[in-house]
Amino acid sequence: MNCQHLAIIMDGNGRWAQNRQRGRIWGHRQGAKQVDEIVTACCEVGIPHLTLYAFSTENWNRPPIEVHMLMRLLVHHLRTMDKKLIRNRVQLVVQGGVDKLPMFAQKELNRVMRMTSFPSPRLKLNLALSYGGRQEITEAARRIARLVEQGKLTSEQVDENEVARGLYHPEFPDPDLLIRTGGEYRVSNFLLWQIAYAELYVTETLWPDFGKADLLMALDEFGLRERRFGKTSAQVSQLPAQEARL
Repeated sequence: MNCQHLAIIMDGNGRWAQNRQRGRIWGHRQGAKQVDEIVTACCEVGIPHLTLYAFSTENWNRPPIEVHMLMRLLVHHLRTMDKKLIRNRVQLVVQGGVDKLPMFAQKELNRVMRMTSFPSPRLKLNLALSYGGRQEITEAARRIARLVEQGKLTSEQVDENEVARGLYHPEFPDPDLLIRTGGEYRVSNFLLWQIAYAELYVTETLWPDFGKADLLMALDEFGLRERRFGKTSAQVSQLPAQEARL
């Protein structure tokens, strides 16, 4: 069973550092290194879409010094990763309230996105930054309200497809698999609309320790799942593979 879109909640950087009597920022630095490994692994196994939960709307409530260091770390990682993204034809996109990020972070994101705007990328890497699922759905609802006010849409025409068109990246398929590292059993306001039928995989492994072998283990388990999308097992078994996936 192919995974067309993998989403990951990268959790556990702070706990990983605390377990080693180090500061939280050190854990975030180690976690950033794992992004490179997982992006490379996704390219190798042929996953075309990857969304990483990098910074949530709620993360703005963390201590200001930690938030500032996270923004600096984002910029540093982009500067060290850009050539590899280009070499592997990985297109970088972002979603969320990016306008709330410091200007130095916005400039670096824009630079790398311009450099990697391939017409046919091997992998689309989507960073969720200053992102919240409720925020995304609210903005989609506002878009629909404006269209109705302008007479371009009637209330009867509002359906799931219309809502989906207002999401940050409607060109991305819904995630097939959502991985959460760190052992917590919650989705933390991540892709609330899109994960309606995603398979969930929670691992106790903290993000800085989550490598290619862990990813392959998750994909192997995903391959054993029966995805019914509201149908019965008997119905799914009678469908062609591609139709069963829809």
